[in-house]
Amino acid sequence: MVKKGFYISGALVILFFVLSGLFVQKQPPNVLFICIDDLRPDLKCYGNTEVRSPNLDALAAESSLFTRHYVTQPTCGASRFSLLTGRRPRTPIHLTNEAIEREISGKPRSEIPETFVDHFRQSGYYTVGIGKISHSPDGYVYGYEEPRSNQLELPHSWDEMLLDAGKWITGWNAFFAYADGTNRQTHKGEVKPYESAKVPDEGYPDGLSAQLAVTKLNELAKKSQPFFLSVGFFKPHLPFNAPQKYWDLYDESKLSLTPSPDLPTDVNPASLHNSGEFNSYKAGDENASLTKPVSDAYARKLRHAYYAGVSYTDAQVGKVLDELKRLKLDKNTIVVVWSDHGWHLGDYRVWGKHTIFERAVRSVLMVKVPQTAGGQQRDEIVSSIDIYPTLLELCSLKPVGNLDGQSFVRLLKKKKAPAWENVAYSYFNRGVSLRTDRYRFTKYFRKQEPIVELYDHQVDPNENHNVAKERPEVVEKLTPLWAKGNTGVYQ
Repeated sequence: MVKKGFYISGALVILFFVLSGLFVQKQPPNVLFICIDDLRPDLKCYGNTEVRSPNLDALAAESSLFTRHYVTQPTCGASRFSLLTGRRPRTPIHLTNEAIEREISGKPRSEIPETFVDHFRQSGYYTVGIGKISHSPDGYVYGYEEPRSNQLELPHSWDEMLLDAGKWITGWNAFFAYADGTNRQTHKGEVKPYESAKVPDEGYPDGLSAQLAVTKLNELAKKSQPFFLSVGFFKPHLPFNAPQKYWDLYDESKLSLTPSPDLPTDVNPASLHNSGEFNSYKAGDENASLTKPVSDAYARKLRHAYYAGVSYTDAQVGKVLDELKRLKLDKNTIVVVWSDHGWHLGDYRVWGKHTIFERAVRSVLMVKVPQTAGGQQRDEIVSSIDIYPTLLELCSLKPVGNLDGQSFVRLLKKKKAPAWENVAYSYFNRGVSLRTDRYRFTKYFRKQEPIVELYDHQVDPNENHNVAKERPEVVEKLTPLWAKGNTGVYQ
């Protein structure tokens, strides 16, 4: 009788652990969504061996790394609007940094597009934002030199929207921060576009954001509720400011310069710009313009500064990922690292974003899914608007029907490439640009000729030669596909 009872008890114990295991497996996955401002794919994992990015490289080794991820608009606020809503731009306001403020903030829920953060929140997730996720550095609507308002950019999305602005007091001051507590605004622009200071990581705002994210992860680990945590880092956005130790990682004299020092052939300067944002830092050693490039020495200095910012942010990302692992949350947390656009580091004499060339619209994207094989490089073309439906599918949430993007979950799960349409569209500067597997085809709605540009990436990956006039048959073939992406935003 005792033996029989023993067997029954043992069976119950085994059943308990089996059911417990099943229960754990059914827990909804958490999401850690990391946004990095102005990060072009200049990381070692993307092939740039000059850059020191050990933490992002390690994450890439466990993720699906997308080598051809494109944003819809190469400016911060507009790019993030399309990311969050899963939609291409349809009106001129969607091309501006005011897109979220004008289209979402302060409006009734019934009148606004639902962001994927809002969707997660309505689906039972606890949502936390830290830093720059939408457009403003702390998620509130106010001007560069104004006190912070109480109006959220995404009023329905967050359970908590946070930023530790430290000695800089407001988010915008922190965004343009210098180590002594000043910022670009207080100096009226009379500052250099870079700084190296002998300070700890917390001597600049991104170090404070990493610290806050670590604290918040510890709080979220104690909740039974699944979480969606987004952390937005400022660097390498201008000004290129970082602690001295990250500058010390580089030998400036050995840094490479752009393979595209001059304007592309047969391209109107109207397709580019004179680096207005960069030149707003008036104490810089040299100004940039399309007619006169900066010197090679200054170009190396600026590249050094940008790379120092990349390495600084890489270290902050590492702190957050390390804490996620220490808390054993990594086993059930999807991790996404995304950048809102690329950046011209002197390419075509431009220092900035705001073009629809490859350098400005191609950016970083890596996705790590627990219990899914990582370490794979995906060369399919994906768009930032594809992230919304992908996250919903990964978390088994109800799909949204009015999105322009498509889920790329099948690319995450299959090493052998499944059927996929290699197409992405980008919009800016009165132009619509189509990226296919081989070509970039751009058409502008303007008077300045030429209005059509064609780049053959098979022979010209740096887009140095517009061959539209030489390849009219390709232009004709691509025009209908380009037209599918013309949303009428310029009409």
